[in-house]
Amino acid sequence: MPRPSPAIFLATGFGVGRVPKAPGTAGSLLGLLLWWPAIGLGWPGYELLLVAALVLGIAASGRAALQLGLVDPPMVVWDEVVGMGVALIAVPRGLLPFLAAFSLFRLFDITKPYPIARLERLPGGYGIMLDDVLAGVYANVCLQGGLWILNAALH
Repeated sequence: MPRPSPAIFLATGFGVGRVPKAPGTAGSLLGLLLWWPAIGLGWPGYELLLVAALVLGIAASGRAALQLGLVDPPMVVWDEVVGMGVALIAVPRGLLPFLAAFSLFRLFDITKPYPIARLERLPGGYGIMLDDVLAGVYANVCLQGGLWILNAALH
């Protein structure tokens, strides 16, 4: 195992990705914890933080993959952290909406419906990160649609 580096530290979600079972789920939970307070920043702040996390993630995960000698190392979970951030865009702060976003994100991240799986083939950090970004988009669209339908039914 290579010497710890800043890229590996970030890409593994500060070490969370080193859990022996379900590192992707652990990374998604870390994402929930990190994005919960960030929602309080409002849209411009949240957007900037999300873009910064994505750009750093592309660089760090690509470098970590090279250092670890794997194309998409299971311990690299920053992609789940960022994917959760996308899944939570404009989601009302609350336990139930956050759990729904988490569940939908994990569903799409695991099942990888078209074209999510194709994005994994992009080179380096792009392939590691962008499939989870799209899984987050799918989760967010489903959740926003569900919230819209629920709101319409209640009013």
